[in-house]
Amino acid sequence: SQKILEMNKVEIIKLKSFTKKSGKLVPLNFDSKFPIKVKRIFYIYGKKNNHRGDHAHKKCKQLFIPILGKIILFIKKNGKDKKIILDSKNNKGILVPNLYWCRLKFLSTNGIVMIICDREYEFQDYIEKYSEFKKIEASK
Repeated sequence: SQKILEMNKVEIIKLKSFTKKSGKLVPLNFDSKFPIKVKRIFYIYGKKNNHRGDHAHKKCKQLFIPILGKIILFIKKNGKDKKIILDSKNNKGILVPNLYWCRLKFLSTNGIVMIICDREYEFQDYIEKYSEFKKIEASK
């Protein structure tokens, strides 16, 4: 069914990395191979066991990349729940389409997540009430 396949639109993006004895380099090239057209980048610093996010976007797609620590990304869509562990050691990002409810929970003492968006900040793009999100989902 279409509703079950919706979670398949959440993509794991493998990031290139170059490791030396002195450390690791993870380059991001915003070229035609990058999964979204980049308009905005921001960081979220979180304290252990605290939550951030807890909203959806009407139009904005987001790529979550863990910079430091472990963070759980909770995603909800059409009554289905998905839980993905973001770990800064894994060189992976998670691409979440618009109209997916997301919440972050920081598992490390000082976690950092970078979010790359395909839209500039737009206050009206945020869906901050879960009840409103459910209504929008039902109308699709």
